[in-house]
Amino acid sequence: MKRVVGIGGIFIKSNAPEELKAWYRTHLGMDIQDWGGVVFQWITPDNPNPNGTTIWSVFDGSSSYFDPSKAQFMVNYRVEDLHAVLDALRAEGCNVDTRTEESEFGEFGWVMDPDGNRVELWEPPPGATEG
Repeated sequence: MKRVVGIGGIFIKSNAPEELKAWYRTHLGMDIQDWGGVVFQWITPDNPNPNGTTIWSVFDGSSSYFDPSKAQFMVNYRVEDLHAVLDALRAEGCNVDTRTEESEFGEFGWVMDPDGNRVELWEPPPGATEG
C-alpha cells in the first residue's frame, strides 16, 4: 500500500496574518489570493500537464484547526487511500485522531507525530486530478 504520495498543503498560523502574507508576497513573490493562500501546480518535465496541486496558506493565530498541536505550522500530505493509511497507523500504535472529515475537497484525517505536531492526511475526491 502506498502511503504519502505528495504534499497537499503547508499551513502557517500567524498572530499577524495580513502582515505575514504581505511579506511573502513582497519578498518571495508569492501570488497570494484573496482566500489567503497560493496554489502551486504539479508540473514536471515528464508530466507537463498539471495533475495535482500543493496549497500554501496562512491561518489566524487563534485558529484551533491545528489543535492539539502547539506548532505554528501543519503539513497536509496527499494519500491514495485515507482509511487504509489511518488503519495502518493505528495498528502501528500511532496517535490517530478518531474523527475524519469529508467534503467536496475530499477526505481528511489526522495523526500526531512523535514531536506533537498534527499531521493532516488528505485523499482527494474521486476523479480529481488537481488539488
